[in-house]
Order: sequence, then structure tokens, then C-alpha cells
Amino acid sequence: MKALLHFIVGFLILSPSLGELCNTEDKKVLLKIKKALHNPYHLVSWDPKTDCCTWYCVHCHDTTHRIDQLNIFSGDINGQIPPEVGDLPFLDYLVFRKLTNLTGTIPPTIAKLKNLVSLTLSWTDLSGPVPGFLSQLKNLDYLDLSFNKLSGTIPSSFSSFPKLRTLHLDRNKLTGSIPESFGSFRGEVPDLFLSHNQLAGKLPVSLGKMQFRTIDLSWNRLQGDASILFNTQTMVIILSRNSFEFDLSKVKLPRSLVWLDLSHNRIRGSLPAGLARLQLQFLNVSYNFLCGKIPDGEELGRFDSSSYFHNRCLCGAPLQPCKLK
Repeated sequence: MKALLHFIVGFLILSPSLGELCNTEDKKVLLKIKKALHNPYHLVSWDPKTDCCTWYCVHCHDTTHRIDQLNIFSGDINGQIPPEVGDLPFLDYLVFRKLTNLTGTIPPTIAKLKNLVSLTLSWTDLSGPVPGFLSQLKNLDYLDLSFNKLSGTIPSSFSSFPKLRTLHLDRNKLTGSIPESFGSFRGEVPDLFLSHNQLAGKLPVSLGKMQFRTIDLSWNRLQGDASILFNTQTMVIILSRNSFEFDLSKVKLPRSLVWLDLSHNRIRGSLPAGLARLQLQFLNVSYNFLCGKIPDGEELGRFDSSSYFHNRCLCGAPLQPCKLK
């Protein structure tokens, strides 16, 4: 009996693969990815002699033990996104983030990852166009391509995501106009972040039909009437540093609004009285053409003059008192 026990223990020691959970095909793909990234120290735990479900930046599904998350971030990694990432068919989450030496374009093989729920390729040195093939990822809930050097226009096909709830294309070099198709998202209307690009032209009128909860179009070259963006569900609206022109006094502000930045535009009229009834966390209407008295209210009393200054003739606390007529 002792001999049999010694045999079993010795066999297990000499056969570590018996306790390995990682799928062998997934492991081969990960090692190819590591090689393509020039075997960085950031991935030193990716040792072929160990279980890849224990590797840094990797997560395996509790039941299937297939790789379902690959989260490579904040490392000294050089090269391009390896096309082999498309050979991890069970990925739900894919992240390449805060990798300033990651260059090249977004590989088309990512479109093979039909189970992806979240895709983050941000804070890198990626360039080239925003690829329309990403719209093939029908399960995407979250897409973040921010803080890169992506150029060209926004694909109109991005309105066809059936499950998307958040879209980040901010902090790139995108040009052209906002697609007309963004006025008819196929699924839920996503929180939309397009700031710090070079987008130009007027907003599509169809955007007024969308119930955006959060929309950030700041730091672009957009113009025209942006009042169409206010709806009954709007919580955050950031339009600063554009050339929008509309009469703010005619805008019905939703009670849900908590963040309003209209600064550095060409907005005219007066501040709506309803502004004082909102529970705003942030307010900036500076550098416009607004006139009239700032509405009285305890909530607005929390904002100093920087929220209002450099307008045509706004007055009242915290600015100069209004002149008696």
C-alpha cells in the first residue's frame, strides 16, 4: 500500500499538467501574443511550465476554464496588437490600456471575437482609422478607443450595435461630421463621448430623437443648434469649446440634469429660471453671449463667478448686481 501511495505522489509531482486548468490551445495563443510583444517583463509570469489561468493579466472562466479576460495595461510594452488575440474565441473582455509604446492599427482579427462584451484599446499610440469592422461585435456593451491617434471619420455602422451602452471615441484626431446614423441607434442609446477631436459641421437633426443620458462633444469644431440634445433623460451634457448657437432661454432643462458645461460657445438669451431648481454638481456657461439676471436659488449659490463670467450682460450674484431700470 505504501509503495502504491509513493507511486501516486511521485507521479503527480512529475506530472504538473494534471492539475492545470488552462486550455492548451488558449495557452499556445497567449504564448504567441507574448512573443509578438517581444517577451516583455510585464508578462514574465507567462511561463509555459505553469498554468496559464494563474498568469498576470489573464482570467479563466470558472467552469469552462477557457480564457475569458485578457487585460494588459500599464506596462512597458512595445509593438503592435498581435493578430493572435482573435484566436481566443471565448474572450468576454479585452483590454490594451495605458501602453504608450503600443503602435500600429487595430487588427481586423478582433472582429472574430463574437463573445466580446467589453473592448478597451485606450491610452496607447494606436493610429489609423476607426475600423468599421468592430460593428460586427454584436454583444459589445462597452467600447473605449479613447486617448489614441486614430484619424478619419466615425463609421456610420457604429449605430448598429444592438447592446452598446457606452461609446468612447474621445481624445483622438477624428475629422468629418457626426454620422447621421447616430440619430437612429439600433439598440439602447449609448453614453456618447466624442470630445477632443476635430469634428466639424452641424449636428444631424436626427440626434434630437435620441434620449442621450450622457453626451460629451466638447473641444471640437461643431456648430449650429445643440439645443436638440436636451431631453427628459439627460443627466450630463458637455458642449464646451465649440461654436454652437442657440437661445438658452428657450431650452427646457430636464430635472435629471446634474452636469452642464456650455462654456466657450456662441449661446445667447438668458438663463432659464428652472436652472435654480436643479441639483447640479457642475455648471459652466462662461464665454458666451448670455444676458439677464442669474436666477436666485440655494443650489446655484454653490457656483462662483467662474461659472458665469465673460458673457454679454449676465448679472446678479455671484457677478455684479443688476442695474436698476
